[in-house]
Amino acid sequence: MHVRDPKKLARLMILQDVSQRELAAAAGWKTHSYLGRLLRGEAKAISPGPAQRIADYLEVGVEDLFTGPVTIPAAGRPERNSGRARGPAVQEAPEAIPDGSAGGARHLAGDAAGMPAAHR
Repeated sequence: MHVRDPKKLARLMILQDVSQRELAAAAGWKTHSYLGRLLRGEAKAISPGPAQRIADYLEVGVEDLFTGPVTIPAAGRPERNSGRARGPAVQEAPEAIPDGSAGGARHLAGDAAGMPAAHR
């Protein structure tokens, strides 16, 4: 899929007071950098899933913003934060540390039992 008109997408975001970070999160992306590239016209391609989620979040049809086939069924619209104040996104801690060491989420939460002895 491709963005039909990056300026139209940007106008919708302004009219609905939606930030790049907020819309990128709604699309399922961890950062807003790719959305910024789409808005500047530096990138054109977008996968059907994020395209559908962006359209749903902005409450428009996916065909209004993007070209190409859409095969993802609409599964309800994501909830939007209606207030202006937006806090940081909260991400879940990973279940385990990739190197196999003890600690996992306990280490990330600051539990001394999960930390290496040198850091207690």
